Amino acid sequence: MELFRIIAGTVLIVLGLFIFGVATLGLFRFRYVLNRVHVAAKCDSLAVMLICFGLMFFSASIGTILKLLLVIILVWLANPVANHLICKVEVETNEHLEDECEVEGRP
Repeated sequence: MELFRIIAGTVLIVLGLFIFGVATLGLFRFRYVLNRVHVAAKCDSLAVMLICFGLMFFSASIGTILKLLLVIILVWLANPVANHLICKVEVETNEHLEDECEVEGRP
């Protein structure tokens, strides 16, 4: 049983780090800020969840597991809101937005 915990925790942490790497590559690959924010929002939320679940397998106390669950909940609540606000500012302030992408409902 101990071997299963170590393998499962390690796999989840490595998978989370891989997704962080893919997100970093996406930040450099895409040229437009809305695409970059989309990649960062999706990948960061998933990677944090996987890494926290992996750390839960290594944790021995229920208090630490609950704290990691709280981190997951906070990231899943705050990350979409922050990224939405960044995109909203970009849509409202970029004068050449129509040259690069289609935006519906722009004032």
